[in-house]
Amino acid sequence: MPSPTPHRVLVATRAHEGIVAALRTLRPDLEYRGAALTDVTPDDLAWADVFVGFERPPGAATMGRVRWVHSTGAGVDAWLVPPNLDASILLTRTPESFGPVIAEWAVARILAFQQQLGALADAQRNRQWAPRAIARVAGTRALVVGTGDVGGAVARALHRLGVQVTGVSRTGIAPNNAPGNAQDHASPFSATHRVEALAGLVGDAHWIVLAIPETASSRGLVSRDVLSRCRSAVLLNAGRGAVLDESALPEALDRGWLRGAALDVFAEEPLPPSSPLWSDPRVMISPHCSGRTTVDGAVSGFLECLAAVERGETPRWAVDRARGY
Repeated sequence: MPSPTPHRVLVATRAHEGIVAALRTLRPDLEYRGAALTDVTPDDLAWADVFVGFERPPGAATMGRVRWVHSTGAGVDAWLVPPNLDASILLTRTPESFGPVIAEWAVARILAFQQQLGALADAQRNRQWAPRAIARVAGTRALVVGTGDVGGAVARALHRLGVQVTGVSRTGIAPNNAPGNAQDHASPFSATHRVEALAGLVGDAHWIVLAIPETASSRGLVSRDVLSRCRSAVLLNAGRGAVLDESALPEALDRGWLRGAALDVFAEEPLPPSSPLWSDPRVMISPHCSGRTTVDGAVSGFLECLAAVERGETPRWAVDRARGY
């Protein structure tokens, strides 16, 4: 637990200027520094009590005198890999809900595949009149891996389009965390299963959506063996790149295990120019932008945790390092 009265806050994100400006208005009693992650210096880390950012500054073997790290992303895997964050440092995460915006990302790509927008765009560029048979997305089946905030929002969006959605999670139980009116609280999942059942479920899915964090148990979960059991599915990954055996994707596409993929996260980011995924017309790539933290979300989440720390309490959004979230 950090000092109950942290005074110096270092914000190191792309949106550091907006976050610092908002914090100075709401908590002018604290001192602030803001910088892009790559511009953080050892002096900054020696100055700060609190570090607000998505990942460790490049080359920082230690976090200086920082006693509390507040991650601006829902996933905290960047803080749980070597060099591991010292156990004495409190680690919290943003409570901002990324479910609705990532659900829109997923729906946009599923509809793009189903409506054959890529092929139609190619025909237009070539001035070709090329009628195509286009089936509705209603009546198709989706498998959503991860049934929390993000997976639940994806499932609700697909359910409203008439897609039958099956969930997979660590416990096999889908939490009832839907926002909105009473009818939204009915589970969008027709069934939920434990993650051990994944390999036996992918063969029935038209759409496979990965919406789980990177943890020790989820790394490599969607392996070549799992991909080989797919039957011309489209795979969407908005969770973490390490969950998927990315090297097996070209084979999965060539063998017809997958008919396409939409990827927002990768094992190495930015995705190297040498990756064959860039030039594959069956793959839709986006640069880890499906669920960006907002300034308002970063500020409100940090202040909620700060209030708990100042009361001498463990914040609600403290990370369980053993579970990885």
